[in-house]
Amino acid sequence: MAAAIKKIIPMLDRILIQRAEALTKTKGGIVLPEKSVGKVLEGTVVAVGPGARNASTGSHIPIGVKEGDRVLLPEFGGTKVNLEGDVKELFLFRESDILAKLE
Repeated sequence: MAAAIKKIIPMLDRILIQRAEALTKTKGGIVLPEKSVGKVLEGTVVAVGPGARNASTGSHIPIGVKEGDRVLLPEFGGTKVNLEGDVKELFLFRESDILAKLE
């Protein structure tokens, strides 16, 4: 997967995120059907762009997250990215779409 991610370099204030896996089994061992599993609103930052450009100076405005950070995502939004041979789903979000950084 690392080789496939190196092919994607987000532009400007875009952030590449891998959503966390939804739990399909309860602590008691009951398997949940796909329809009853809610959408996961958490993800891990995989790659970060250089940041948006400042209109007056032309320099990049740094992004508030870095690779490896866990973030809280909106329920809807983001652009799904499919790579050949990649099992994990990756999404591109703008920095302004990220709701919070989790610690």
